[in-house]
Amino acid sequence: MYKPTKISAVIKKKIETKEPLSDSEVKKVLEDNPQNHKEAGFSKGWASRFDTWFKIAKELGFVYYKNGEKIRFSDIGLKLVDNEHPEFEQQAFLNAFVKYQSNSPFRRVLNENAPLILLLNVINKINADKDLNGTGIDNDAEGLYKLIKKIRKEHGYTPSWEVIVDICVNQIMKGDFKKFNPKSIMVDYPDEFIRKMRLTGLISLRGAGRFIDINRNEQTKVDYALANYSDYKKYTTEESYFEYMSAVDENLISFVAKPVSVGERDAFLAKWVGIYPWNKIKDEMLNLAKKRLTKDDVLKYLSNPVRLEFLVSLAIKSKFPNIRVIPNYPYDDEGLPTSTAGGVGDKGDIECFEDVKGILVEVTMSEGRMQTMMEVWPISRHLGEFRKGTPDSMCYFVAPSIFKDSVMQINYVKEKENLSILPKTIEEFLSHIEKEDALYSIA
Repeated sequence: MYKPTKISAVIKKKIETKEPLSDSEVKKVLEDNPQNHKEAGFSKGWASRFDTWFKIAKELGFVYYKNGEKIRFSDIGLKLVDNEHPEFEQQAFLNAFVKYQSNSPFRRVLNENAPLILLLNVINKINADKDLNGTGIDNDAEGLYKLIKKIRKEHGYTPSWEVIVDICVNQIMKGDFKKFNPKSIMVDYPDEFIRKMRLTGLISLRGAGRFIDINRNEQTKVDYALANYSDYKKYTTEESYFEYMSAVDENLISFVAKPVSVGERDAFLAKWVGIYPWNKIKDEMLNLAKKRLTKDDVLKYLSNPVRLEFLVSLAIKSKFPNIRVIPNYPYDDEGLPTSTAGGVGDKGDIECFEDVKGILVEVTMSEGRMQTMMEVWPISRHLGEFRKGTPDSMCYFVAPSIFKDSVMQINYVKEKENLSILPKTIEEFLSHIEKEDALYSIA
C-alpha cells in the first residue's frame, strides 16, 4: 500500500494516534506527495492511484466508478460493508468469487478461467484420485489435475522451486512470459490466492497449511457453485460484466453451513491448543499487537481480525483448560475460523463459562475513532443478552490499543446499565491471564 513520505509532524502524530485529518490537512498531504502514476481512463496522479487500489472492488462487483461519474455501490457491495451484519462479508466474497473470471473487460490477461470454480473442480478430481498428464492456462480442471498428479508422482509433495518454475515457464506459459521473480510464483501468488479463496468459506487448510481442500461443512454451497457456474458467459463491456458480478445469487448465500456442536467446538480448541503451545500463542498475539507479520504456515491465511479471535480463544483455553470456551466464529472442518463471529443473534465473539459465572470476550483489531463508533454499543448489547442466560457475567474487550473515547463509553455503560466491561490491550490481556487463577474478574 502506498504511504505518503512527506508529511508534517502534526499530521504524522495524528496518523499514529488514529485521529482523523481535516480537509485542509488531507489537501496538504496530496499536494506535497504528487504521484507519477497512470491508469487507463484516469488522469495521471492521485486519480490513477485511487483506481489502482479500488479496481479489485469493481472487478468483484462491489462498486462501480468512472472518472467524472458518480460512484455506485451494488447491493452485494453494501452487504460487504454492513456494520450490523459483518457475517455478510463472507456472503459477498462467495457471491463474487464463484463468478470471477481471470480474463475480463477489467483485466485482459492470458489466463482464461474462473479461478475458484477451477480450484474446486481440481480438488474434487484429486480427491477422487484418477489418472495423469499435462495442462495449460485455461479452465481445464482435468488437465490441471493430471499435471498435479504427475508432479507428485515424479517429485513428491515438496518439489523444488526450479521444478515448478520450469513447468510454469515451459509447459504452462510455453515460453510466452514476462521476466519474474521465482518467489512470486512459489510464495507470493499462492499465498494471495489462498487468502482470497478462503474468504468464501469453501476452502480448508490441511497438513499444517501445506495442502488446501474443500471445507466439508460447506459441501452444499460447493455442489451448487459447481453445478451453476462451471460454464460461464463471456462479457465484452465493463458495464455488462459488472452487472453480472454484482447480481446477488440468493440461492447461493442462503445455504446454511453444517452446524458445529458445542462438543465439536471444544474438541477443535483442544486440538489446536495441542498444536500451538502457550508461548507460540502469546508470540502470535504480540505480533498482532505490534503489527508484525506472522511466519506461521496456517495463521498467515487468517486475516488479522479472524486470527485475533482464534488466538484469544486458544489463549483462554490454554491458560484455563477447565473453563468451557465457545467461540462463535464459523468453522471449517479442521476447526479453523473462516471469518469473524459477526454478532449473529446478538451473540458475542467468545463465550466462556467458569462454574456458574459467565465471561464474554469481545475482540477487535480496530483502533481510534473507528473502534469507538463500531465496537462499544454492540458489546453492551451482546453482554446484556448474555446476562439474561447467565446473570453473574462480565466482559473483556480486547484490542491492540484502547481509544480514550471507548473507555468513556464503557464507563457510561457501566453507570447506566450496570454492565461490567473490562477494556484491555492485547498485551494487558496476556499479562492478566498469565497471572490470574480465574478468568472472571470485576477489577
